[in-house]
Amino acid sequence: MDSWLSVGFIMGAVQGLTEFLPISSTGHLVIAGNLLGFTGDKASTFSVAIQLGSILAVAVLYRQRFLGLLCPKGRSGLAGKRGIGLLLLTTLPACAAGLLLRSHIKTLFTPASVAAALAVGALLMLLIEKRSAARPPVCLSLDDVTPRMALGIGLCQCLALWPGFSRSGSTIMGGMLLGARRDVAAEYSFIAAVPIMIGATGYELLKTWALFTPEDVPLFASGMVFSFLFALLAIRAFIALVGRLTLRPFAWYRLALAPLVYIFLR
Repeated sequence: MDSWLSVGFIMGAVQGLTEFLPISSTGHLVIAGNLLGFTGDKASTFSVAIQLGSILAVAVLYRQRFLGLLCPKGRSGLAGKRGIGLLLLTTLPACAAGLLLRSHIKTLFTPASVAAALAVGALLMLLIEKRSAARPPVCLSLDDVTPRMALGIGLCQCLALWPGFSRSGSTIMGGMLLGARRDVAAEYSFIAAVPIMIGATGYELLKTWALFTPEDVPLFASGMVFSFLFALLAIRAFIALVGRLTLRPFAWYRLALAPLVYIFLR
């Protein structure tokens, strides 16, 4: 197997499997990149670019929802102008915070910071699961999401700017905290990921395009393909499990991973 194909396969698989699980794709990609000796500015941009494969997986699995957003008569639920408005409310806070804090965020890409984010996110998961067990959810489907809930989830998504915290983890916890059933919070997290990931990926590629040459195309192509395939598997499996399980297994996994990230990547 050519080196570009092996790197593309491993990094794409890690990206696809972890992007939509509440365990931090950033932390896992950092570990995988270090193990492969694939580091530096080009590697960082590659890790962002292959998110396009994961985005496509969501678009394929939830294609009816995205087509519903284009329906001009959609005035209720997650459809039409109302649906687009809800997604904008979720997307704008993190976009604004990301642009304002971009230079500061780069300083957080350290083993200690990523390990701390993993641990803090895990503890919050355990607390929110305990709180949710005592309060029945009021949002039982995607069409029950309100503007207040969409904005609240968007504000929680800002926590994902802390590398290692997890975008999906922050939005799922935000949804649960605001009264969404766990599986509904997860599905909304997947759909809401598309606009912000497209924006972040496009912005990063425009700023670093000069780093790449035509020889890098096979690496990027393989990474995106494998990211797409493994994201399909991860999303289907997570939705099937999250209705029956809690977030606690993911929290304990994060707590176990945090010291390994700190020790291994120091």
